[in-house]
Amino acid sequence: MTSKFTELAIDCADPSSLARFWCSVLGYEVQDAEDGIVTIGSPLAPEGKNRPGPVPPTLTFARVPEGKTVKNRLHIDVNPTDREQDDEVRRLLDLGARHADVGQGDESWVVLIDPEGNEFCVLAGRHP
Repeated sequence: MTSKFTELAIDCADPSSLARFWCSVLGYEVQDAEDGIVTIGSPLAPEGKNRPGPVPPTLTFARVPEGKTVKNRLHIDVNPTDREQDDEVRRLLDLGARHADVGQGDESWVVLIDPEGNEFCVLAGRHP
């Protein structure tokens, strides 16, 4: 028996705001919101972890009192599905992301940070 990746928990100051940002990035929707915790997931697999086999993971945003202080040890990579990388980066910047320099140099991916400073990468390949 193995485990499957079903969710990623993200500490933050404003779960509702950060959840809205990531819903816009991923085409997800809010699945649950209560007491400083907001969970978002794919509308194509709303039952997520109850399905057999691989599923799109949910993201759970939990309010914590402390802020982010160092580079993420774990981060999300996204792939544009219906546009080129440059167009997707512009879309994400319009949503509130910002460019980040984490020492990546000249690479094929673009490093951005979400509205709370969490790094994520926009990959060059387009994968539906």
